[in-house]
Amino acid sequence: MKFTQPLMTLLIGLTLSAAALAEPLLITGAGATFPYPLYSKWFSEYQKIEPNVQLNYQSIGSGGGIRQFGERTIDFGATDVPMTDGQLAKTDAPVLHIPTVMGAVVLTYNLPGVTETVRFSPEVIADIFLGKIKKWNDPAIQTINPGIALSDIAIAVVRRSDGSGTTGIFTDYLSKISPAWKEKVGQGASVNWPVGLGGKGNEGVTGLVKQTPGAIGYVELIYAANNNLPYALIKNKAGKFVSPTMKTVSSAAAGSLKSMPGDFRVSITNADGKESYPISGFTYLLVYQKTPGEKGKKLVNFLNWAITDGQKFAEALSYAPLPKELVGKIRNKVKTIDTQ
Repeated sequence: MKFTQPLMTLLIGLTLSAAALAEPLLITGAGATFPYPLYSKWFSEYQKIEPNVQLNYQSIGSGGGIRQFGERTIDFGATDVPMTDGQLAKTDAPVLHIPTVMGAVVLTYNLPGVTETVRFSPEVIADIFLGKIKKWNDPAIQTINPGIALSDIAIAVVRRSDGSGTTGIFTDYLSKISPAWKEKVGQGASVNWPVGLGGKGNEGVTGLVKQTPGAIGYVELIYAANNNLPYALIKNKAGKFVSPTMKTVSSAAAGSLKSMPGDFRVSITNADGKESYPISGFTYLLVYQKTPGEKGKKLVNFLNWAITDGQKFAEALSYAPLPKELVGKIRNKVKTIDTQ
């Protein structure tokens, strides 16, 4: 069969149009490893709703996410610690922090032969990461764990080697509970650690703890749980030893809700409340106030889904859903994104 030139042109045009329709809109992001298990689930589930939208996320750490977002090599960033005023001042356009869920940073450890859950006080945690406590059977640890036979195995501190929101949350906590830590090390996504082996991402820290007898490290809860690693009970501000759960993380956030700033940049470490887990934090997606075009519209659609229907996937992956009284405020903030 022979085709006339007009018909051939029409067929080619239709073929190209069909190909264009089949090609998904790619929205790229990068940043925090803390929420990566949940974000992976979200992006997979959301593609069932909008098959023509593909969300691609690289788990590179909060520091890398903030950097790439500022360089505009990605469409959205992700961080567990809010950008500082200084970082925001360096961006070429206004930035929004969109809280997505809350989570717990846990102290996970590798103690062969110990099946009981170890307890830590704030003072002990600070002294371990300052390098002052060097053995597991140090009296400071043994005193608050009287029923556990701790050996004289050396403590191997494991911490992040990359710019990390998990580090930001952990060092924010340490700076609140230890004047010595605040003076010598301070808070930040990347600090000069007094001691320790460095691992990249929550994945790297988890791997080092798992393979190193005597190790202790800090990771997001799901990484310890998925690797069958134990995690400690931590003495909170009210003097109670608490485990990281949805209830205790939500309790930590409760006190901040009434005084929540309009940009949502808030710390919930060492919070008041008998049930509050002391090393808790929000995690955020970073978007530009002006994100024009179809990509902006689709990103807004995803954000609205994530803070509402997407919350039902949080608890199964050991994250605490957003407080209901906060969701409305976040939706109003998402409405301010200019897609024109």
